[in-house]
Order: sequence, then C-alpha cells, then structure tokens
Amino acid sequence: MPNVDLSTTPLRDLNAALHALAADTNETHWVVENPAGRHAIAVGVDVPVQIEINGHVGYYCAGMNDAASIVVNGNAGVGLAENMMSGMVHVKGDASQAAGATGHGGLLVIDGNASARCGISMKGINIVVKGSIGHMSAFMAQAGALVVLGDAGDALGDSIYEARLYVRGTVKSLGADCIEKPLREEHVEELKSLLAAAGVEDVAPDEFRRYGSARKLYNFHVDNVDAY
Repeated sequence: MPNVDLSTTPLRDLNAALHALAADTNETHWVVENPAGRHAIAVGVDVPVQIEINGHVGYYCAGMNDAASIVVNGNAGVGLAENMMSGMVHVKGDASQAAGATGHGGLLVIDGNASARCGISMKGINIVVKGSIGHMSAFMAQAGALVVLGDAGDALGDSIYEARLYVRGTVKSLGADCIEKPLREEHVEELKSLLAAAGVEDVAPDEFRRYGSARKLYNFHVDNVDAY
C-alpha cells in the first residue's frame, strides 16, 4: 500500500506515479497524507485503484477521473471531479464551486454542502449531495442525475437539457426552462439506487421532488427570447 506524504514528496511525482500504473497493478490502495489544500491532486487517474486523501484539497482534485475510487477526508476546492468519466469520488466534507462540472460518468458523493454551479453541464455523471447546493447548479445539465438531500439555491437547472434533478429540501428558484415534474416509479428506483450507493439509508425516495426540462428552449422561438 503506497503511502505518499505531500509535505516531503512533490505533487507532480505523485500524479506521475498514478499515471504510470498498469491496468493490472497490485498497488491498488494509495494513501495521501498532508495534502494541505494543494491543487490537482490525483487528476487523470485511469486505473481502478483506491486513493485515500487525508486532509483538505484545492482546485480540481480527481479531475478527469476514470475508474479510480477516490476518498477525500476533508473539504474540496473548486472543480472537484471535473470532467469525471467513471469510478467514484467521495468527499467527506464540503465542496466549493463547480463540483462535478462536465462529468460524463461515475458517481460523485459529497457528505457536506456544495457551493454554486454544482453539476454544471453534466453529461452523464451522477452526483449525490447530502447537504445543500448553491445557485446556478445543474446549469445546462445534459444527462445524469443530481440528488440533493438539503436545499437548492437560485436558478436551479437553468437552461437544462435532459438531466434529472431530485431535491429533498426547498428550491429557492428555478432557472430558465426548468420545471417540477412528476416523480414516477422509474425515478423512485433510480433514487433508491443512488442513495444506496452513497450510503444513505434513512431517507425515502418519495421525500424528493423531481425537476427537469420543459423543453421550450431546444429551438429558438422569438416568444422565449427573454429566457435565452
């Protein structure tokens, strides 16, 4: 089990070692100590290893993650798991802006709160936030699901495409072309699966409301010009 102390090992060396791993590596569990808010920790990992980071991380931690399981025992800065492709990223604290932005796949779990623009332009990633999220979250979200156990800020789902948004608490306001939609059986099943994957056991799917696209902005129409 490799143990890397970033107070003595350069971050570039850690990322280079992770990028050099073969698909059949037996170094499958990495521990990173003293991250001290450094940026771009464990970015671009493309093998199914486990990485545990003990402390707070800066910008773009776990960006472009593909197959790895990354746990942050602390808070995360801007752009957590940006452009994530697959695998799992789990932050035990809070996350700053743009968590999960442009993510194509995998599961992002945030135990605390997420700031503004959580899940913007998401393209297939699933995100579970156990706290609340800030304004403009899921802006132009194209695919995937965003599950929020707390509240959502202003302009949720602005200009949304086909992503599915589930909020248990209150929504301060909905963005352009985002509306509340019925919570059907297939959505209940999806919620059950995502909540279980995120380790949430005491919350029922029927406590959530679903939001999605009204599909009025797919094509330009002069009557909707103020919404663009």
